Amino acid sequence: MTEITNVSQDDINAAVWNACDTFRGTVDPSIYKDFVLTMLFLKYVSDVWQDHYDGYKQQYGDHPELIAEMLKSERFVLPSEASFYALHNQRHSPGNGERIDKALHAIEEANITKLRDVFQDISFNSNKLGDEQQKNDILRHLLEDFAKPELDLRPSRVGQLDVIGNAYEFLIKNFASTSGKKAGEFYTPPEVSTLMARLMAPQEGDEICDPTCGSGSLLMKCGRLVRESTGSRKYALYGQEAIGSTWALAKMNMFLHGEDNHRIEWGDTIRNPKLLDGTANLKHFDIVVANPPFSLEKWGFEGADADKFSRFRRGVPPRTKGDYAFILHMIETMKPGTGRMAVVVPHGVLFRGAAEGRIRQKLIEENLLDVVIGLPEKLFYGTGIPAAVLVFRKNKTDEKVLFIDASRDFEAGKNQNLLREIDLQRILTAVSARQPVARYAHLASLAEIAENDFNLNIPRYVDTFEEEPAIDLMAVKRDRQQLKAELARLEEQMDAYLRELGYE
Repeated sequence: MTEITNVSQDDINAAVWNACDTFRGTVDPSIYKDFVLTMLFLKYVSDVWQDHYDGYKQQYGDHPELIAEMLKSERFVLPSEASFYALHNQRHSPGNGERIDKALHAIEEANITKLRDVFQDISFNSNKLGDEQQKNDILRHLLEDFAKPELDLRPSRVGQLDVIGNAYEFLIKNFASTSGKKAGEFYTPPEVSTLMARLMAPQEGDEICDPTCGSGSLLMKCGRLVRESTGSRKYALYGQEAIGSTWALAKMNMFLHGEDNHRIEWGDTIRNPKLLDGTANLKHFDIVVANPPFSLEKWGFEGADADKFSRFRRGVPPRTKGDYAFILHMIETMKPGTGRMAVVVPHGVLFRGAAEGRIRQKLIEENLLDVVIGLPEKLFYGTGIPAAVLVFRKNKTDEKVLFIDASRDFEAGKNQNLLREIDLQRILTAVSARQPVARYAHLASLAEIAENDFNLNIPRYVDTFEEEPAIDLMAVKRDRQQLKAELARLEEQMDAYLRELGYE
């Protein structure tokens, strides 16, 4: 095997981003992101397979049956005709789209338990890439882009698996920043997912769920925290995603990050929850985290009254705003003892009345709400509105709610604002201390919240008003008199100059 060379994460990121040049100006980023991400996946598994094959061949020489036996112990199987190299060798022949599709389906069949249905929502033979000639040319260029030496992704060259996982995340983030409004459907800004993961403090053995998991980045942040704090991989990740192409993204993302202990389902979480236990009831989790779609209009109102899981027994959310539908689903899936959850919501969730007000009141009276955190504006892809993070717990130790106004702590950006590490630490310190902080945090009793008609609007609890220093009117009067005297002196001097010049 080749020794690991000095390849940085930035080198890999730059190379995969440059591979997008094939599509730029021809196909919209919201379409070509799936082609680029899938090709990165194909190139990586091909490089890993080839790397391991070369290593076994060096070890066992001319014993192909022994090499074949060793390859059976790999994390995945790569049929020879489905490798990136086989496709690259035929790139000048007609039919690139059809060949790539066949290769992906062969890989899926060979790894059915891990990759079932992952490629069914993407077709490289699609007319989205133009007519047959244009499509063949675009795909030839794409295969050539990924064959460049900079994108040699063999582990013996690039090192740890996370380098590729991180490149995948880098691409997803960059696609999110260029995809406009739709970006929020598949990606939560990394600083926000880091905040939510740290708030949940995942432990060894935890079962962690994201019922609107997008590309899976929030779930994997939680998993990474367990590994970093305990060195253990003893945890399980669960997710559900309604959009097929995004679900496939999450599955590939998990695979590239080596997260084998996961279960990601495809389907509508409200209308058809798929994460069930052995008795066909909703499965319960230690941690539930989500960044659901803001105020989703068609969320499943029609069937909510007859919900067989009784998720809406506290009330049915409004027909055109699904925020509380997701919150109530998450509440219902927390484990009775260890259950805790963090959810991103638009600010309207904190104060809107009618059905939402009644649901909010019941959640507060049940003492499930733990923390309300107001975030800065322009953090999220596709929307400039500020959002909040709500933390709920099943095992609260007091009957109070901590309010934090973190809306003024951020690094300003042209299109997106950014939460810095110092901003995250300030929030986490306040949550841990659970004490009032002037103009930043307030610990409210349930009685105080009831006095506010169960309105959770943060300015009602955190007073950010900074008193102006008192004005010394006598000092202002003295300054005014001095200025008037100075003005009179200057006028007199100006008159003298004019007289000297002959102007009366």
